[in-house]
Amino acid sequence: MARKWSDLSPRTRRVVTVMAALEGAVKVAALVDLARRPASQVRGSKAAWATAIVLVNSAGAVPLAYFLRGRRP
Repeated sequence: MARKWSDLSPRTRRVVTVMAALEGAVKVAALVDLARRPASQVRGSKAAWATAIVLVNSAGAVPLAYFLRGRRP
């Protein structure tokens, strides 16, 4: 059974809020970098990376994968 937001402790609510903000910030940073980077410096399709970054709810794993493996030096 799913909990309601109001059932969570204030500490848990803060943790969830901070984690969501961090994930959002990492996604925005990845998308900005992807948009500014030439396609020749990206491993794979820019469109595929953008779609994965936006649509996959990954706790930051897809944006981090982009930063670690998706960019060419």
